Order: sequence, then C-alpha cells, then structure tokens
Amino acid sequence: MIQSPLNYTGGKYKLLPQILPLFPADIETFVDLFCGGCNVGINVKAQKHIYNDTNRYLLYLYNTLKNNDIDVTLETIYGIIDKYGLSLVSKYGYDYYGCDSSSGLGNYNKDKFLKMRDDFNHNTAEDYYYYTLLYVMIVYSFNNQIRFNSNGEFNLPVGKRDFNNSMENKLVSFINVIKTQDSHFSCLDFADFDISLLTEKDFVYMDPPYLITCATYNEQDGWNADKERQLLDFIDHLTEFKIRCALSNVLRSKGKENPILIEWLERNKSKYVVHQLDYSYANSNYHTKDKIGRSEEVLITNY
Repeated sequence: MIQSPLNYTGGKYKLLPQILPLFPADIETFVDLFCGGCNVGINVKAQKHIYNDTNRYLLYLYNTLKNNDIDVTLETIYGIIDKYGLSLVSKYGYDYYGCDSSSGLGNYNKDKFLKMRDDFNHNTAEDYYYYTLLYVMIVYSFNNQIRFNSNGEFNLPVGKRDFNNSMENKLVSFINVIKTQDSHFSCLDFADFDISLLTEKDFVYMDPPYLITCATYNEQDGWNADKERQLLDFIDHLTEFKIRCALSNVLRSKGKENPILIEWLERNKSKYVVHQLDYSYANSNYHTKDKIGRSEEVLITNY
C-alpha cells in the first residue's frame, strides 16, 4: 500500500485493506471525487485516474509532484529547509538543536517557520517552487495539516516534527506511482462534475466531509445538511445511469447520528448495500476518552 505524503484529516489509509476488496476489479476510469490525501486513488488499479477536490492548492501541489523530476523536488525541499534554517534531525540529530523527541522541534523551528509562512503568503508567483514550498510548510506545520483562512493565507502554527526519512520515503513512493498513472486533477464542486463523461465501466469513489464529525475541512460551514442531501441526490443520479460508485461515511459517531443518511438508506434499501467497517481510532491524535471508536463507519455501494 502506498501512503499519502500528506497527513490529511480523514485519510483512509488504515481502512484500505477493508475498502479496496469491495471495489470492482474492472475499472476503466476511477474518479476520486473528494480526493484529499489521495490514499485511496493512488492504490486503485484503473486505466485512468481523476483526482478531484475543491482545494486548488492541494491539486496544484499534486501536479507539481507529478510533473517535476523527483531529484529536483528533493533538491528544492532540502534547499528550502537550508534557506530558512529549519531543523533536519535525520542528518544532525535532536541534540544539535537542543531538543528531544518527546518535546519536539517546535521551539527551535517557530521563528523560522513563521518567516517561511509569511514569505509564502506574500508570494504571488504560483510556480513549482511555490507549491514545493507549500509542501515543506505542511511538513513543518502542526500535525502536518493543510489549512487556509478566508483570505487565502496558510495559517497553521509550527509543528513538532520535521522532514524525516519516513516522510521522504512516503513522498518518493507516492511520486513514483502518480507519475506512472494516467492521472488528471480537477478542482470542482462535486455537483459540477460532469457524469455524462462516465460509462458503466467507470467507478466513482466519494469520501466527503462527514456531517457529524469535526475536522479542518468542516470549518467555515465547509459541509452542511444541504450539501449532504445534494451528494445523496448525486449518488442517485449515478445509480440511475448505471455508473458504479461507493460512498464512505459514518452513520453514528460519539452519541451523534446522521439522520439524513440513515433515512436515505432506509428509503433505498433495494438500491444500496451497506458494508460495515471495523476501524479503531485508538491511534488517533484526538484527545478523547472514547478512543476505541464508537463511530459506525460504513462503505455504501450501488452494486
């Protein structure tokens, strides 16, 4: 399994052994409609891959990784790290920076990270360097996340880690696969995706923001009940045109339930199959007493 080089919230890497066997074996075009970190699409065999997301920064970053030579990308990454004087524990160790693995590197990198972030937010030349700089910021930011405010500024604080060997290996493996795929990137709202371009031999996978959970992509009313209903209508249209599809979601989570999804499934018992997934959140970063996972995570298919 290839893992995304981004620690994208809601990524399905841990669920892949359960999800992928439920996908069709004969896919011509695979559409990852809410691609996020691309953990699913990068591991699916198909003749063509379409990665779609509303975050244009994310998609331009993927295009940069695909189109640039790997050696050039790595050289640029290390050049940025050197330019801003950021830590590189894989080369020098924690003692060199007066830090240790438990407390992390935030104190050392903070001022350097803020300078890099400020330069990025004032950079108007959105070229390959710009998006490689974005990747380095994600690596050195809090929890390796990606977040922009309403003014289009990257606004996460510094994190505890840096560009280590594991991150480099994940990045190289990801680039190697995405370069060999017939991959295309689009930045559309799911409702604007033209399903007339698809056939019965294609497959659409949807991993939208979950209505009843909290995450960065749910901020600023990023996902609401209206969008949830629109997506379910979209799935009904796919089914009407006999285009195979699958939806990842949760029916219930930590005392909440998704009545819109539950009622839709009840009305359409004959159309859709609900596959229960077993996923423990014991290793998550969220500080909660309910880490074992009360979430009822499912994969819903129309075949």
